[in-house]
Amino acid sequence: MAGTDQKENIMGTQKMSKLILFTGIPLMVSLFINSLYNFVDSMFVSQVSEKALTALSLAAPVQILVSALGLGNAVGLNAVISRALGRKDAGEVRRAADAAIFIAFCSWGVITVLCLLFVKRYFAWQSGGDTVIAEYGVRYLTVCMLFSLGQMGQWVFDRFVIASGRSGLFLFTLSAASVTNLILDPIFIFGLFGVPRLETLGAAIATVIGQTVGMFAGIVINRKWNREIPFGFTLRPDRRSVADILKVGFPSALVQILTSFMGILMNSILITFSSTAVAVYGICIRIHGVSTVGTHGITNGLIPIVAYNYGAADQKRVSDAVRWSLLYGVLFYLLFFAALELVPIRVLRVFEASDYLLEIGIPALRILAFAWLVAIPALIISAGLQGLSMGMRSMILTMSRQAVLPLIFAGIFSRFGNLTLLWSGFLLAEFVGIPLALWFWKKGYRQIQEGNLDETVQSAFGSRRCSGKC
Repeated sequence: MAGTDQKENIMGTQKMSKLILFTGIPLMVSLFINSLYNFVDSMFVSQVSEKALTALSLAAPVQILVSALGLGNAVGLNAVISRALGRKDAGEVRRAADAAIFIAFCSWGVITVLCLLFVKRYFAWQSGGDTVIAEYGVRYLTVCMLFSLGQMGQWVFDRFVIASGRSGLFLFTLSAASVTNLILDPIFIFGLFGVPRLETLGAAIATVIGQTVGMFAGIVINRKWNREIPFGFTLRPDRRSVADILKVGFPSALVQILTSFMGILMNSILITFSSTAVAVYGICIRIHGVSTVGTHGITNGLIPIVAYNYGAADQKRVSDAVRWSLLYGVLFYLLFFAALELVPIRVLRVFEASDYLLEIGIPALRILAFAWLVAIPALIISAGLQGLSMGMRSMILTMSRQAVLPLIFAGIFSRFGNLTLLWSGFLLAEFVGIPLALWFWKKGYRQIQEGNLDETVQSAFGSRRCSGKC
């Protein structure tokens, strides 16, 4: 209890400028390590050929769809198991842990079926008739999906240590997976040390081995150093635990799924220009994942801070948390922003960019880098809305600026046959997202000032509000 009280005191009393960094920096590190998977794959595969890189770009939306199943399970598990730990209900902790492992196996089964039924058809549709791109893509994505159990398992065992407050162990499992992938990528892709040259197939093999290493590292760490959460595998999990995990995790999974379909549709638009345009978009997505880890670390750390101080009815600290997060979110991105705007050619050269790729990639990267800067207020507000338990508004905001508006603008601008104009659609979507975000935040904040909350929010936070004021 002493540890819990100390954490609560920090959340409610520590200077906000320090608290935002205290919660955000560990998450930045974990996000950076996690983002290395796809970035490193693309970096090495680009040395094979531009078509191989295009194949990975086409595979990316499907990989987001796969990760959506793991993310939904992880988010739901984190909430359910944290609640059980808070109640000191060991039985509920065990039931939730077993249910999450069961869901992970079921997710793997769903992914396997989808792979066998649709991967070849998907690349036949998305590759624009280029059989080389299709072959590269089928090899890569088939292995990633058929052997995705490691990824599903890693989501679960990472959340076990996060829920029990052992974030350092979480970073260890992520590091084990990413370092393994980094070491094996060049060996399997280029055929080093007597291993045959496997190109995109090798990238997939390195990825799934890394994920499997991460999963087993998570199992060992939880067995040895996190005995607060016992776990096992059962074919008959507790139905209520399964339902609770799915209920909480579904919104997060839905956002990922819709983002995946947005990526698929965007690629189908870009392929009408050229396969290189698809490769450029894929590169930009990889760069986005690395360059915005600071901002996303801050937003992920903001959610529990807002939730705690909202529960304590401290509206000033809620407002301060959002303001400091906005400041830090911009500051952590500015260095990347400067590099992407001033020396985009050097960034793209990391991916063995051809002259044509540079021709269309430089304006794309500059425009998208500006769009990522403009997106920061909406990202911060979206996280704040989650902290206020207004997940539906957060989801609407996220999907509007990340999927619906970019697709609408891309569909309109693509008719003019100008790629630069198409990239500008992403920037326009983020500008439109700012007033929408401010409207959601003002409306939500007015509700908490007036106490005009729905029953779900009242039940979630009513007891803590009382404890702070009664």
